[in-house]
Amino acid sequence: MQRIVKFVLGCTEMAEKYWTPPARIEALYEKASTNAFSAINRPVAGARTEDNVEKGSSPFQYYSLATPNGQKPAILLEELGIPYDAHVINIGLGQQFSQGFVKINPNSKIPCATDTVSGKTIKLFETGSIMLYLAEKYDRFIPPKEDIEKRSECMNWMNWAQVQAFVTGNYGHFFVYAPDEEVGARNYGVHRYGMEVQRLCSVLDRHLEKNTYMCGDQYTIADMACLPWFDLLRKKGYHHKDGVKTKDFLNIAQYKNVNRWADMLCQRPEVERGMLVCRGHPKPWLNPKDTRFTHLKDKHSNL
Repeated sequence: MQRIVKFVLGCTEMAEKYWTPPARIEALYEKASTNAFSAINRPVAGARTEDNVEKGSSPFQYYSLATPNGQKPAILLEELGIPYDAHVINIGLGQQFSQGFVKINPNSKIPCATDTVSGKTIKLFETGSIMLYLAEKYDRFIPPKEDIEKRSECMNWMNWAQVQAFVTGNYGHFFVYAPDEEVGARNYGVHRYGMEVQRLCSVLDRHLEKNTYMCGDQYTIADMACLPWFDLLRKKGYHHKDGVKTKDFLNIAQYKNVNRWADMLCQRPEVERGMLVCRGHPKPWLNPKDTRFTHLKDKHSNL
C-alpha cells in the first residue's frame, strides 16, 4: 500500500513539473488574471464603449500616447513642421476601445490618425503605415523611388523596426509586468526576449559602425522608426520594482555606435518634441501649467 501511495505522489510531482496545455485556452485566462493588463485584455475585437474621439481644426488628427510606438510618427510630424492636432489616448483606461477610436483603427492600438484631403477622411493606423504615408505625401525624409537601392534600404529598416518593437515589448512584459508568482515563466521570458533584444541592439551597432544614419548619410524615417525603442532601453524604460534597471541589466552602454547615433538624434528639437507628444498633454511644450518644456517651442534644427 505504501508503495502505491509513493507511486501516486511521485506521479503527481512529475505532473506538476511539466506543463501540458488544457483542452482550450480559456482555461488559462483566470490563471493569468494577475498580470498588469488583464483588465483590458480580451480575445475579441471591437468597440466596448460608445465614446467618440476628439477632433481639432487641423487636417491631420493624431491619436496616441508617448510610448515608443506613438513617438515614431510624432517625431516625423514635428520634423515635417505641418499643422496637426494631437489627442492623448489613455490605454490603461481602455480608451483605444471606444467607438470613435475603433472606427479609425479596428485593431485598437495606438497610434492612429486621420488626414482630411479634398473633403475625404483618410484613416491611418500602424506606425509604419502612418510614417510612409506622411513621408510620401510631403516627399521628405525618404529616398526617392528612382533610387531603388536607398529606397529599399529605408524600407528594410522600417520593417525591421516592427520586429524591434515586438521583441522589446515582450521583454518588458516579462521583466516588469508579468505576475510575480510566475517565476519560471518570467525567467524564461526575460531570458528569451532579453537575449533577442541584445542581438537586435548588436544588429544596430554593427550597422551604425559604418553609417552615420540608418540609410548611410541621409536622415530618414528609418532613423525615426528605430530610435524610440532603443532610447527607452538606455534611459528610464523597464525598471523592475526591486530597483534593477534595464539599461544595466542588458548592458546597453556596450552598444557604442547606437548610443552615438541616438545621442545625435536626441539633440534635434524636433525629436525632443516628438518624444513628448501625448505625454499627459497633447503637446507638453505648449502646456501653460508645465514650464519644463517651453524652451522647445520655437527651436528648430538646421538639417
